[in-house]
Amino acid sequence: MTFRAPVKDQLFCMKELAGLDKIAQIPGFEDAGFETAQAVLEESAKFNEGVVAPLNWSGDQDHGSWDNGVVRASAGFKEAYNALAEAGWQGLQQPVEYGGQGLPKTIGAACIEQTTAANLSFSLCSILTGGAIEALLTAGSDELKTRYIPNMISGKWTGTMNLTEPQAGSDLALVRSKAVKQDDGTYRIWGQKIFITYGEHDMVENIVHLVLARTPDAPEGVKGISLFVVPKFMVNADGSLGKRNDVFCASIEEKLGIKASPTAVLVYGDNKGDVGEGAIGYLVGEENRGLEYMFIMMNAARYDVGVQGIGVSERAYQHAVAYAKDRVQSRPVDGSQPGSAAIIHHPDVKRMLMTMRALTEGARAMALVGASAYDTAHHHPDAATAKQAQAFYEFLVPLIKGFSTENSVEVTSLGVQVHGGMGFIEETGAAQYYRDSRILPIYEGTTAIQANDLVGRKTSRDGGAMAKAVAAMIADTEGQLAARDSAAGKKLATQLKAAREAFLQVVDFVVANVKTKPNDVFAGSVPYLMLTANLVAGWQMGRSLIAAEDNLAAGNDAPFMEAKIATARFYGDHILARVASLRDSILTGGESVTAMPLDAF
Repeated sequence: MTFRAPVKDQLFCMKELAGLDKIAQIPGFEDAGFETAQAVLEESAKFNEGVVAPLNWSGDQDHGSWDNGVVRASAGFKEAYNALAEAGWQGLQQPVEYGGQGLPKTIGAACIEQTTAANLSFSLCSILTGGAIEALLTAGSDELKTRYIPNMISGKWTGTMNLTEPQAGSDLALVRSKAVKQDDGTYRIWGQKIFITYGEHDMVENIVHLVLARTPDAPEGVKGISLFVVPKFMVNADGSLGKRNDVFCASIEEKLGIKASPTAVLVYGDNKGDVGEGAIGYLVGEENRGLEYMFIMMNAARYDVGVQGIGVSERAYQHAVAYAKDRVQSRPVDGSQPGSAAIIHHPDVKRMLMTMRALTEGARAMALVGASAYDTAHHHPDAATAKQAQAFYEFLVPLIKGFSTENSVEVTSLGVQVHGGMGFIEETGAAQYYRDSRILPIYEGTTAIQANDLVGRKTSRDGGAMAKAVAAMIADTEGQLAARDSAAGKKLATQLKAAREAFLQVVDFVVANVKTKPNDVFAGSVPYLMLTANLVAGWQMGRSLIAAEDNLAAGNDAPFMEAKIATARFYGDHILARVASLRDSILTGGESVTAMPLDAF
């Protein structure tokens, strides 16, 4: 099936919801207005539709190979990555001083969505490289920045993040990789890292690993972890590549999905390189502050994984719509056709397609509003405005990651269901999106970890202040909807109000009980995340309805605006309606989660 990037909806979200015009008023972003966004997104669409998307199915079938430490990428991936690099896509959001284009995240995030929709496995390499660049920009020395960042921005080299070990998954306090300081100021690294995305491949000449490890005298726990740059090939003073470092790929994983993305087991210090025993690494920042620095990369990755969920949802939705328009099966229940009709005529198929569409568009709107907050937080000249935007962005990140990825599993599953029995057959392609999506609620912090963050850092720490500030903004939109002449606006105002009030009940419950009844609160942490994100996405759909009705009245693109209004109405009727049941399970269901004796399981 032909993929078409959702440029029109992305531009609508940027203009009407994310406030791209205000972003373009920030110093440094003056040339990043709507016309620039449109030109960039249209070029991104051409690249992803023509170069990246055709490799999605083939990569799932022939996903490369491992042979004695050497990993061959899926056929066509190397050429596609070279094309990505030559076109400058890797440096879209990166600083001009290091060779980037310096565009805002609001535009960059939309391009990332297009690439992940086109080919999730392929997109991961550039996304992880972007996270490594961000970590080095924030915590790296001038020497490390100069040595590594330009070649990563250009796409000549790629980057990874090395956290997980066999005994240390999300609990990074258990990291045991060892780093010993040498007389020349470098460190020798020993250890094993698992689940390293694009930890080894043949698409570029060098790979820059960011590795968590402990020095011999480091304190136990997360306070004793340091961060190191460990290149696959050493970099000489003149920038040329030198000896092979002592880091090798022991194997790559066979996975449920994202099969064309090589997930490596990396061994450091096995004396297999040209530098002697122990991989040579360079300290990033200060010793024992590695987790702090790595979280910079992880937070960037968490946002991007949320965008991945939106991308794969969009691709699954397009696939399902195409099939539903083509597959003829059964007479319509309303008798509108005398014989069998395409299944898109059937109400339940419409319900599934509208659920897929509403979840995807709601998540996209929330993510682009989040990107706008990031741009304001990091670049606005007024400190108070930047601080407020930062707090809002940080509140949104676990919602964007958790909600969008959980949605992607639901959306891609519905995509299989729309196909019926053919969805279970690999040749239709629907199953690949389902398999690919299943990793998204797991990596870069499971949904429960995002929910714990929402409960702990984002809600209880400030007594619910930020949560209630968001609720106040939603209430303002309710007032705008209620004041409109349209029945759709008034109805959505009522639905938003009910969802917001349910949210505030849960916020008060979390703040009041997180210390005295922590099991009850955290038993409902994921439902709380899903409730909150559902509300925030619904808020954006309410704003979308206002903008679409105004554009429709002005005679602007009637078919698109009418579809936008219909989707917002469906969101209110069918998605926001989930909030009440989530609230009830959080407020009254905690005890039943923990009541079962452990030996009864």
